[in-house]
Amino acid sequence: MITEKIRSVFLQTFGESPLLCHSPGRINLIGEHTDYNGGYVMPAAIDKRMVVGIASNDGNQGRIHSIDFDEDFTFDLSSFSPKKGHWGTYIMGVVAQFQQAGYPVKGFDMVFGGDIPVGAGLSSSAALECAVGFALSELFHFEIPQRSLIHYAQKAEHVFAGVQCGIMDQFASVMGKKDHVIRLDCRSLDYRHFPLVLPHHSILLIDTQVKHSLADSAYNQRRLECQEGVIAAQKINPKIQSLRDMDLGILASIQHEVSDIVFNRCKYIIEENERVLTASTLLDNNDLEGFGEKMYSSHEGLSELYEVSCDELDFLVDFTKDLPYVLGSRMMGGGFGGCTINIVEKENVPSLQQEIETAFESKFGVNPKFYEVSLEDGTGLV
Repeated sequence: MITEKIRSVFLQTFGESPLLCHSPGRINLIGEHTDYNGGYVMPAAIDKRMVVGIASNDGNQGRIHSIDFDEDFTFDLSSFSPKKGHWGTYIMGVVAQFQQAGYPVKGFDMVFGGDIPVGAGLSSSAALECAVGFALSELFHFEIPQRSLIHYAQKAEHVFAGVQCGIMDQFASVMGKKDHVIRLDCRSLDYRHFPLVLPHHSILLIDTQVKHSLADSAYNQRRLECQEGVIAAQKINPKIQSLRDMDLGILASIQHEVSDIVFNRCKYIIEENERVLTASTLLDNNDLEGFGEKMYSSHEGLSELYEVSCDELDFLVDFTKDLPYVLGSRMMGGGFGGCTINIVEKENVPSLQQEIETAFESKFGVNPKFYEVSLEDGTGLV
């Protein structure tokens, strides 16, 4: 157990027992690339998490030990800056946000570790930021509200780590609820929990082990293409702020003004926002089969209209299409690699893994990784 390990390492390293806090990784069931278009997403917190042990010290330093990297890191609370590519940057980023907001962070000792697979698109960095923020708030009795914690964690990523992430990862990590997904409006931050109880099914992530280098440049390119559609629509209606304000009728009226590529990008986003809203209703009615169909149509849009999939992801989704025990499958995350997310009948998970492993290895020469996850509560005390 990671919590026991942290407790014992903390005792060995700092000679006392820590306060233990945790924050989970997240999945996103549906609603991909809609976040930066002011749209809807449907994430959930999962049973893989970052755990932080913390205690105050009498100095003016943060003294940290990472179990996963087996590495120590110390920084002075009155003078520190980002350390590019180093895990300490995420922790310092949160401290910097707290200090800027007027919270007097004093010297602390910390040990952290987790079981979130790094690089699988499960937001291990957001989980670490939220766990650290919550731990500092608890230790020093700051009583920071959840919403503020989410914003500080996101801003730590923007300012210190230099990643312009949306709000979804941190929001899901903090606001997760067991056996529920969150429908989040990325513009207003209004949200609602929807039940996703799976007595006979598992959520299975299949990791292609592929990360294409074009992901970052393609991401920025998609943002620009979406913006181009919005600018064209504003000529008809100046009140339109983002693709969230558009429907397929408005899009059809500007089709002659934009390229086919821009039209396709916008069409996908408008349809995906609609899919998230429909998926919410399906969950309210406990219609898992209908929900699974929306996952497949989401992938189709991501692959054909938004063009952020890849051969490996398409192969995994296509492989499941005719299997009656798989309700739904789609790529999850930025694209060009990473995971597919699948809803699979529990008793068929082992045979599916075996079949996919054989077929995938024979086609791509790589063994995929498999992670079975369940939906859990968000950030809190251990």
